[in-house]
Amino acid sequence: MNSQTSLDQLAVTNQRRELRVTLNGVLWALQILWGFFFAGNGFGKVLLADADLYAQAPQSVAWFAAVPQPLIFFIGVCELLGGLGLILPAITRVRPRLTPLAAAGLTVTMVLATCFHLLRGEYALVPVNLVLGGVAAFIAVGRSRRRPITAAPLTRRRALTALAVLLVVVLTMIVPTWYSMTNAQL
Repeated sequence: MNSQTSLDQLAVTNQRRELRVTLNGVLWALQILWGFFFAGNGFGKVLLADADLYAQAPQSVAWFAAVPQPLIFFIGVCELLGGLGLILPAITRVRPRLTPLAAAGLTVTMVLATCFHLLRGEYALVPVNLVLGGVAAFIAVGRSRRRPITAAPLTRRRALTALAVLLVVVLTMIVPTWYSMTNAQL
């Protein structure tokens, strides 16, 4: 009976470990997806600091006409830095507490965006903002309470991994966004 109890406890421990790994894996996947999305989307708004691009922007995104150019730029910077903040502090383990803060900041941004679109009667945009904000809130809670990442000294491996992720963000999100918005040739 004693050995059976030990086996049962081991099975429960293994199930808990699997749940943690699964939650950690889900959080990492969401951090990367949301980080890439917000970095690319934010960079697109940062490009609107250019007067010519800002003048053309309402043709593709109607609400840009209702928002002053400096505010769009500010939102873009917040989204770009928030997107990078979802990934880089956690990967490097340098100030990993910034990751849930970045997620919380993106949650607030999406709550404000939801209110803005509701006031303008743009109800079709509300579900997207709610999903983006809800997942950002899930990341914030998950990384602050459920599966926080502990701080550690920066190693060469983690620094290279962070640089590789940054390069992938630039190549897959930043460059295509810049190219499509400016129609420039590389």
